[in-house]
Amino acid sequence: MFAKKSAGRRVALIALVLALVALLSLGAGGPATAMLQASSDPRPTIVLVHGDWADGSSWNAVIERLQARGFTVVAPPNTLRGPSQDAPYLASYLRSIPGPIVLVAHSYGGFVATNAATGNPNVKALVYIDAFVPDENETALDLVGGTTSCVTANGAFNAVPIDGGTDLYLRWEASPPYPGFRACFANGVDGETAAVLAATQRPASAAQFSDASGPPAWKAIPSWALLGTQDNVIPPTLQERMYARAAARVTRVTAGHLSLITRPDAVVRVILSAVEATT
Repeated sequence: MFAKKSAGRRVALIALVLALVALLSLGAGGPATAMLQASSDPRPTIVLVHGDWADGSSWNAVIERLQARGFTVVAPPNTLRGPSQDAPYLASYLRSIPGPIVLVAHSYGGFVATNAATGNPNVKALVYIDAFVPDENETALDLVGGTTSCVTANGAFNAVPIDGGTDLYLRWEASPPYPGFRACFANGVDGETAAVLAATQRPASAAQFSDASGPPAWKAIPSWALLGTQDNVIPPTLQERMYARAAARVTRVTAGHLSLITRPDAVVRVILSAVEATT
């Protein structure tokens, strides 16, 4: 008797969950045809996309400053599998946001944002923070190959085999020519914070680096950029070239790859410039 009652409760619970999912899908225009929603608030939602070996907390200092100014800010997770997997998820996430959006990306997040925003009229501005700005069919290897990027140096990665591929973690210790986590990825960050970042880093899929980008949103959406002149991950010369072809409005700052941590006020100023120009 007890088993029958438990089974009945499970069936009822599953039915309730399915009904809720169906109602939510209908309200959003259906799972396959989710409709862009309108909003009465003229101020944009600011969406922050993190990059490799990081998570949403890398934006904390920026989020605090934007929230203090009254903005709605979100930093959704980026699974770091490659643009062909990560961009569709972000695109779906963006379609759930009512009203205008300013989409901000750091590092590899630039690949994801560049693809996810394509065809979404709610995205009013793209902001690249020490980020990749790929063109169609380009890969990360295409862009960093032949540059001085420290992540292309031998000894940079701890490779962890997983089902169907390999996850890459940045090593903390130096292994010449790789200069170590702090000098490569976190130059300009204090030692204590850098150690925490290394301990909590999320891995990048090795397949990500050969995953080709799709049609770029920057061809239709205005863009802004912050260029860290001491960036060792995406060399400044590469950033200059990518930002120029996207016709981005570029601000330069004396900072390494993690200007969102070391220079959050500069990052916020660039985001506000994009907001003011597109609202």
